[in-house]
Amino acid sequence: MLKELIDKYYLDRQKDKAQTSFYVSEAGKCPRTVFFKFKNAPRKEMEANILRLFDHGDHMHQLIMKPLLSIRDVHVVCSEIEIPPQQLVRGRADAIISDGKQLYVLDIKSMNSMIFKNLTQPKPENISQLQLYLHYFKIPKGILLYVDKDKLELKEFLVNYNKIQAETILKQLTVLKNRIDSNIIPSRLPDYPDNWQCNYCQFREICDLGEPDEMDWKNFKARIQGVNSSET
Repeated sequence: MLKELIDKYYLDRQKDKAQTSFYVSEAGKCPRTVFFKFKNAPRKEMEANILRLFDHGDHMHQLIMKPLLSIRDVHVVCSEIEIPPQQLVRGRADAIISDGKQLYVLDIKSMNSMIFKNLTQPKPENISQLQLYLHYFKIPKGILLYVDKDKLELKEFLVNYNKIQAETILKQLTVLKNRIDSNIIPSRLPDYPDNWQCNYCQFREICDLGEPDEMDWKNFKARIQGVNSSET
């Protein structure tokens, strides 16, 4: 009884709301995936246990913030802080901290032990996200703090603001927004289907049905009407 009720709670939360701007977490993600997400295209639903893992990640953040709020050598200036409002991107940084000399944007990421033990440098998509935070908050340095969800070990990486990289990401998002507004589906990733994102993509089934290059959304939408019961 309880399992069904708890699962339903998480599955009901999965229902999409209309999206009009990008999330910072979508920086560096597959453009086609983001396009399909905006259009609420048919997708494979996440299982309840996967959705619970997202909540578990939130608890990891709380676990890290608790000592930071008590350590004298670090001052938490603010936590869960939204980037300045604008039309293209929205997002919320985990924290802005200070060591008494300068400010840092802190971004906390949790992962399983298998991925964590092989992590020798920050993941490129995480750097992209952090670059946007640094850009919008006008802070020159950030910290990517990785948490092993299984053993609770930590790894941290200092990231310097790269203006060229941040502006390139924003240009890419602007191009993608134009594609979305014009109903032009972006091309597949160059290394499809070997890219790691393809293995976890909820839109993999419909992506497989499409062409590798750009496509017209209205025509493709008519082709995939019967894929599943999701609204398109």
